[in-house]
Amino acid sequence: MEEITLPIYNTEGREIDNIKLNLSVFDGVVNEAAMYQAINAYRANQRKGLAATKTRGEVSGGGKKPWKQKGTGRARVGSIRSPLWRHGGVIFGPHPRDFSYLLPAKIKSLALKSSLNVKVKENNLIVLDSLKIEKPKVKDALKILSNLKLNPNGVHTGKSAKKLSVLLLLDKISDPLRLSLRNIDFLNFNIAQDTHVYEVMANKKLVITKDALTQLTNRLKK
Repeated sequence: MEEITLPIYNTEGREIDNIKLNLSVFDGVVNEAAMYQAINAYRANQRKGLAATKTRGEVSGGGKKPWKQKGTGRARVGSIRSPLWRHGGVIFGPHPRDFSYLLPAKIKSLALKSSLNVKVKENNLIVLDSLKIEKPKVKDALKILSNLKLNPNGVHTGKSAKKLSVLLLLDKISDPLRLSLRNIDFLNFNIAQDTHVYEVMANKKLVITKDALTQLTNRLKK
């Protein structure tokens, strides 16, 4: 497969250069099985597992036998906290548990490569020369996104309209930049070194700076 060349844009939305994507990462291969496993693992690891119910031994009260075993004509019972009684314990209810599990590093790496290749095939990968904001102003960040033709009002496909979601990957995040980006509702941002397949696939557009792309490529081609 030939190397893919993408344009590099500046913050004004003008094409100023182009870049050849590394073939060891952007090879066009999309492994859906690896992506499925990685996304499932990520979502499982996010689960808190705090749901809990009390068994008959954990419900307060019920220490005294309600009535004697024989002679009353009623069914025998040893505790008012029996699961058969109102306010009694729960037989097979949920208890706190850990849903997380480890996924092999090779599968996670393959899944992330596949998600990046998906974005390239869909023409949803935008390479930005650099992104610097000196003062924390949301208006300045929105202007840059507007210059890149990232319309926050929605992406129209056929008869349906879906809200635009953008993932911005950076090599580093300064405090003014973080303050400028954090309140934009359709934008998510992260360090390229820390991104994962769920984050990439959960957003429609992927914007990545040139240095962040180098950082991400070096991480995945190992």
